[in-house]
Amino acid sequence: QVQLVESGGGLVQPGGSLRLACAASRSIFSINTMGWYRQAPGKQRERVAYITTGGSTNYADSVKGRFTISRDNAKITVYLQMNSLAPEDTAVYYCNTVPLLSRPDWGQGTQVTVSS
Repeated sequence: QVQLVESGGGLVQPGGSLRLACAASRSIFSINTMGWYRQAPGKQRERVAYITTGGSTNYADSVKGRFTISRDNAKITVYLQMNSLAPEDTAVYYCNTVPLLSRPDWGQGTQVTVSS
């Protein structure tokens, strides 16, 4: 069974920063591109960034220049550094493989709320 445990969310003021972490099962982490997804209330889940096993990264236009994804292979963890946060970044953030597996397991996510 795949395990994904996200952490690091919270309440932050506009312009603030947060660093999210996702501890994953070694079975999927070591061989897969990993990404961060988010789901805002009333909206579909969207992918915001991903990182390949070789370290190449890709970002959604909405977060480019503000978010940085990284991975620590020794700790089987993927991170998302989020800077210059805005209210539209408010969402539950999840990590998972990219592309998603046929029947993806999801963690509980971590809530990010950007509000003054």
